[in-house]
Amino acid sequence: MRVKRGVAAHAKHKKILKAAKGMQHARTRSYRLGKQGVIKALQYSYRDRRNKKRDLRALWITRINNASRELGVSYSQLIAGMKAKNINLDRKVLADLAVNNPEAFKAIVNTVKEK
Repeated sequence: MRVKRGVAAHAKHKKILKAAKGMQHARTRSYRLGKQGVIKALQYSYRDRRNKKRDLRALWITRINNASRELGVSYSQLIAGMKAKNINLDRKVLADLAVNNPEAFKAIVNTVKEK
């Protein structure tokens, strides 16, 4: 007995075209081009979920560096001093302190400055 695949194929095509909804031109109408676009978009999203962490760390380091230089200490001196004084704060928290709570950040920098 022959198996007709019209319903399954239609559902498969509909799923891909729904995923390609925000794309432009033939990708929203053509199954073949839509599938290519969706596959590429998923590759980009997988890659960029990892790159996002890298980008945010770079942003935090820039913020910490700018805030610490205003107080007379470079970023590398601050991090080395924190390790020597056994102050365990990650860069995300330090950057947040530098932006939202400058007094607390200044206290950390002053602690590191002490010999």
